[in-house]
Amino acid sequence: MAKDKLMDFDKALELYEPVLGFEVHVELNTETKMFSAAANPANSANHGAEPNTLVAPVDMGLPGALPVVNETAVRYSISLGLALGCSIAPSSRFARKNYFYPDLGKNYQISQYDEPIAFEGSVDIELADGEIVTVPIERAHMEEDAGKLTHVGGSTGRIQGAEYSLVDYNRAGVPLVEIVTKPIFGAEERAPEIAKAYVATIRDIVIALGISEARMERGNLRCDANVSLRPRGQEKLGTRTETKNVNSMRSVERAVRYEIQRQAAILAAGGTITQETRHWHEDTGTTSPGRPKSDADDYRYFPEPDLLPVAPSIELIEQLRAALPEPPAARRRRLKAEWGFADIDFQGVVNAGLLAEVEATIAAGTSPAAARKWWTGELLRIANAEGREPAELATPADVAALQALVDAGTLTDKLARQVLEGMIAGEGTPQEIVDARGLAVVSDDGALIAAIDDALAAQPDVLEKIRDGKVQAAGAVIGAVMKAMKGQADAARVRELVLERAGSTGA
Repeated sequence: MAKDKLMDFDKALELYEPVLGFEVHVELNTETKMFSAAANPANSANHGAEPNTLVAPVDMGLPGALPVVNETAVRYSISLGLALGCSIAPSSRFARKNYFYPDLGKNYQISQYDEPIAFEGSVDIELADGEIVTVPIERAHMEEDAGKLTHVGGSTGRIQGAEYSLVDYNRAGVPLVEIVTKPIFGAEERAPEIAKAYVATIRDIVIALGISEARMERGNLRCDANVSLRPRGQEKLGTRTETKNVNSMRSVERAVRYEIQRQAAILAAGGTITQETRHWHEDTGTTSPGRPKSDADDYRYFPEPDLLPVAPSIELIEQLRAALPEPPAARRRRLKAEWGFADIDFQGVVNAGLLAEVEATIAAGTSPAAARKWWTGELLRIANAEGREPAELATPADVAALQALVDAGTLTDKLARQVLEGMIAGEGTPQEIVDARGLAVVSDDGALIAAIDDALAAQPDVLEKIRDGKVQAAGAVIGAVMKAMKGQADAARVRELVLERAGSTGA
């Protein structure tokens, strides 16, 4: 694959105005699928099921199988629409979107087209410096997810060059809500940051609503990022590309920046942009062509004849409106006050997209400072080094359990970092790793005293200095003891015992 030419980002913004748009797909965590009674793998209880075991005749497109709308999915969709400031349609209907879907047995997708359940809304997002940007929402509509194809053979894992493909219908029919923005103008140099902040805000909303696991690494939440450029001073919009199924906030930010630089280089050289979907490659930080982007007419939409319109009552809508959680901006202000974080510390959590993880870890019994330390410290460092998201490495429950072992004196911070490595490697819970690796702090004073006496005997000059009141000399003995105990000792307790054994208290 030929390498794209890129223009310097700042130069690109001198010549062109970026216009953004996002389509975010949210998998709903209902017990069953959108149109069948099959278990829903987007629900954590069904995650990791064997291929093609969570299917029903409707999901396979078998003759005579008729769809039935999932009532809970409709409720969740209304709640999400309300949280996005949308109007809820008094009547909406499903349509058939005709397209070759090798991973949908029906060979069409049941979606909503001209009559979505929610429309005309907006959501406020907060950037790193506290600036608020309002993103206009065009619609939020219900649909079903497609299955999953695994391409075998070849070097890329994609269909090009593969020897054959395997299809897993478990995900076929999973309830989705697709949130579509209107064109976003005025993003300028903050376009990549706006992209990341928008996806983070949608994730915060659906987690607060409790309607989705929102695990981007699992595909519970996916973003299609639309980017176009138009020359400065031109009213007509440029041709857009749609980078599909970007599955992390960091990647959304990088994909938008890359597309701005790539498109600017093409336009400046006198070329034209192809309206197409593009694939994001996490390993190289690049996009590549997918397929020419279809317009609505190409899908030959027509009303789904096997489903009645969805007509929620005013009472239901108001009931769901009354149950909405607080808006993300208000929630952030409340949490900052409750946790007592300085502005810079709290903003670090927000900018890393780790608000939900820190909140869940605190709810599990960890102090705010400790929860922030783990997520924005070790976990974020490791995730950045590996090109992953921190939430992929550990769960809030496991982080809370790890900190509980530190608080109980079972682990030092250094030992806890070793346990964290084991957690990331999949070795089990923190306690299981402590037991398996033998990492618990030595709390037996007898063992510590024996190590201290050996260290003091080996360093008689240090012993004299301590007895002469030069307490700082104890550091050499403490270091020797910690080494002898392989780091499995409480340094503060060792220091107490060193001073006691050296007789510095006058004994």
